[in-house]
Amino acid sequence: MKLEKILSGVEIVEQTADAACEIGELKYDSRQVKSGDVFVAITGFETDGHKYIGKAIELGAGVIVCEYVPEGGISVPYVRVPSSRRALAQMAANYFDHPADSMTMVGITGTNGKTTTTYLLKTILEAQGHKVGLIGTNQNMIGDEILPTERTTPESFELQRLFAQMRDAGCSHVLMEVSSHSLVLDRVYGITFAVGAFTNLTQDHLDFHKTMEAYRDAKALLFHQSKTGVMNRDDADGRIILAEQACPFLTYGEEEGCDLCAQDIQLHADSIQFNCVAEGECVPVSLGIPGQFTVYNALCALSCAKALGISIAAVAAALRCAHGVKGRVEVVPTDTDYTVLIDYAHSPDGVENVLKAARGFTKGRLIGLFGCGGDRDRTKRPKMGAIAAQLSDLCIVTSDNPRTEKPEAIIDDILEGMKDTKTPYEVIVNRPEAIWHALDIAQAGDTIVLMGKGHETYQEINHVKHHLDEREVVAEYFEKKK
Repeated sequence: MKLEKILSGVEIVEQTADAACEIGELKYDSRQVKSGDVFVAITGFETDGHKYIGKAIELGAGVIVCEYVPEGGISVPYVRVPSSRRALAQMAANYFDHPADSMTMVGITGTNGKTTTTYLLKTILEAQGHKVGLIGTNQNMIGDEILPTERTTPESFELQRLFAQMRDAGCSHVLMEVSSHSLVLDRVYGITFAVGAFTNLTQDHLDFHKTMEAYRDAKALLFHQSKTGVMNRDDADGRIILAEQACPFLTYGEEEGCDLCAQDIQLHADSIQFNCVAEGECVPVSLGIPGQFTVYNALCALSCAKALGISIAAVAAALRCAHGVKGRVEVVPTDTDYTVLIDYAHSPDGVENVLKAARGFTKGRLIGLFGCGGDRDRTKRPKMGAIAAQLSDLCIVTSDNPRTEKPEAIIDDILEGMKDTKTPYEVIVNRPEAIWHALDIAQAGDTIVLMGKGHETYQEINHVKHHLDEREVVAEYFEKKK
């Protein structure tokens, strides 16, 4: 491939490289560079790629793309750009021949509900005969094929490569969870979404965004590259984004005046039912996933499908066959007279949602087990502690992904929010031990909610991922009890 092709559309400040020269592959990790490759120096969370230009040249990089020339200069041809992240996104799209342009792209953003909404929408589209690609927190999928994932939204090069795989496999639609990080860091730069949707905004990722206003503004970026927006109008931040009118919107919610409105809501232990009212049409919707938040996830999926031209009646029919998502209000088989749930809740709102959902069908005690992630927003820790204590009958505070922090220090932050509670709580730092203790004390009619890990099957400690699947922990408990 010639350099001029891969640079098509990229804003260039200075160029010493010959546009007609042949280049190898596109790399942004200097350790992966081979002879003739183009190395793009981007700024990451922990380091600046410009520091590794020398290493990339040693390994044979033929062209460097950078934002500035390091002290001492660059010994091979280079291209200087205003933003190397945006350049990488554009170059990756060029490299894979713009795969997103040949598929219908749908992006879902928001704090909670993204994963479930994408899976519901996948069920809906597949019921219409479409082959669907899915990119998200749990896993990436091409039709029924499951691919591993490291982050909610991959870096732009991996993202474009994934699009190419989906295009080549015959996918007509791609459903993406679009994280706020990916929007700010230009991982999805240049992608045009047929539909962009917003679920809600609650406190999360303030270690990165610093303020809720900045967090909201990051989410709002999605609608500047969407042809149609889908908005939760019941959410206060959603209404602020809506007022910006970045694109035409369909709105959903429980309040009157929404384009799609949920009425006559019925919540059951294992399902929800409501009437979806849209443009004078009233369609009954039934979905086998419990919780008030499921109503909003269903409304979001309904709205996205409507924006794609699918009738509400067809969507409702497909949703009757939809199943829950791994790690989202997931019931763990135990063959006991009490219930064990696993949920990804890792924010104050997430904890509140799952505990309220569980309270609706719990006949005995509600036992909440949770921790908080290390190296992340510390201000949400006491809030999660306070909410868990308020909504549970018993709390077990444990470790989540401590990363580089001491688990005990994280737990101390959580306990600050539980100082004045009358709800009994226990601290057991080792998470498997905490889960076994919860199972030890469970009684008939109780519900144990294991919060924070969800679909994850590891615990990250000092940059090392240790295997930890809570389903296996529960199974081992009962195996030992035989």
